[in-house]
Amino acid sequence: MTAQPADFGSPQLPPMRTIGELRAALTMGYGFPTDADDFEAELAREINHADPADLSGVARLAEEFRGRVIARQDPGFDSAVAAAVADIRSARGTTR
Repeated sequence: MTAQPADFGSPQLPPMRTIGELRAALTMGYGFPTDADDFEAELAREINHADPADLSGVARLAEEFRGRVIARQDPGFDSAVAAAVADIRSARGTTR
């Protein structure tokens, strides 16, 4: 029998230390529905327009998509979005 981590309710995130690992996580569906394709398109654009001495845009992009994977796997994400939408609708006086 294996020991459960103290926070076993937390999602298991895939490794995302490299671009390849991040690609794999996105391809396996860990992000939002179109993230894998969006990442590939934005990565190609960044690489094609980057100064070889400054790949900070690629690093920024990788961090952005890592954050998207982490947010999407957070068990409280969907309820937080639903609560925010309800608050906005309430402030606007709409129910739909």
